[in-house]
Amino acid sequence: MPEVHGPDKEPREKRQFMREKIVKQPMTRKQIAKRIFAFLFVAVLGGGAAGVSFAVAKPLAEKYLLPETTEESTPITIPKDEPETLPTETQPVTTEEEETEPIEDILQTAIERYKYTSDDLNSLFSTLRTVSQEADRGIVIVHSVRKELDWFNNPVENTGLYAGAIIASTRKELLILTPEAAVEHADSIKVTFNNGVEVDGTVKRDDQIAGMAVVSVNKEQLNASTLSSIEALTLGNSYAVKQGDIVIALGAPAGMVHSVNYGFISYVMRNVPVADGVTRLLFADMGSNAATGTFLVNTSGEIIGWVTDRYKSEGVEDITTAMAISDYKAILEKMSNGVAAPYLGIKGQEVTSSMALNGLPMGVYVSDSISNGPAYNAGIQNGDIIVKVGEKEISTMKDYQNQVDGMQEGDQVIVTIQRKSIEEYKELEYPVTVGAR
Repeated sequence: MPEVHGPDKEPREKRQFMREKIVKQPMTRKQIAKRIFAFLFVAVLGGGAAGVSFAVAKPLAEKYLLPETTEESTPITIPKDEPETLPTETQPVTTEEEETEPIEDILQTAIERYKYTSDDLNSLFSTLRTVSQEADRGIVIVHSVRKELDWFNNPVENTGLYAGAIIASTRKELLILTPEAAVEHADSIKVTFNNGVEVDGTVKRDDQIAGMAVVSVNKEQLNASTLSSIEALTLGNSYAVKQGDIVIALGAPAGMVHSVNYGFISYVMRNVPVADGVTRLLFADMGSNAATGTFLVNTSGEIIGWVTDRYKSEGVEDITTAMAISDYKAILEKMSNGVAAPYLGIKGQEVTSSMALNGLPMGVYVSDSISNGPAYNAGIQNGDIIVKVGEKEISTMKDYQNQVDGMQEGDQVIVTIQRKSIEEYKELEYPVTVGAR
């Protein structure tokens, strides 16, 4: 049957739909400006959020995810000093027609004619006061705490106050030189800075032979105000110290930390035998206190030594004796890095040419094989002459000291000596296990 369409019907395949195309109107300048402003605002907001997130996340990531690569692990180096070479004295050439007045007479005449006033003294001490005040920024109190029991078994804390000198500052820590007694048998260590801030300290290394120690303070414990109030002291060249030089005693010369005193170098004693080397002793005409820690500083504010009672002369109360810092720098460098300074335990002196003419072999004469030291325990005796350490032939104390400085605790080294028998010297070898100071 054919399909019938109504009057309003059309075949389905011929049906048409209306299609509309919506055309966007072009944006006005105002709309464009709004779009650009919105884009920039979102960009700045996102960038700021990213920056804040990075700043917050970076320290956490460095702390927990990254390995430790801080300056604290970087070895600390202390430049070494060389003893001065004394110039050869030459006499000025003069003729009969030209005779000059000796310079000493000229200076003496000028000094006698000059009239000193109180202003001169005030100016001198004002300069010294400025140097000492600036250097005192590097002085701290090392506060050792020992927990003990009293007679009734009640816990008590025994404390001791010692002066310490800040000798180095890294990104992570401060290193403080202080008497070894400040850390000996201490249950805890406190360090107090010149603004009264007190923080924990740890022993980096101690040296029982010289009686000194290096204490470390983590800088994270200190606020910006404390860090800005302190200044590490420079280690000076004690080889340049001469008789008559003005020096400043810092630390605790009066027995109280942050006290100060002034004086002159009255004498410099060279080539003083010490364990595994030689040193200089500085004698100054001033009072001081070695027990609580006193450091000698030159007029440039540099440490040139620390006070000791080990060489104090009997009957001389107002003379300070100080160990020179230059001869200690190699040991101090190791201590600052937490490394034990090597120790054989020999005091000696070089065999001179005149001694060699009397039949002594060239080398280092052992004047004292220190009791219970590594060399003593190995069999080396007083009177032996060290001629070789390892493969290095020894003819001077400098040779010997350089060999010891290159050793490490626990190393075993062959020390070759010449020992006097009934008729002649005989060569013997001793294996010595290197100890720690």
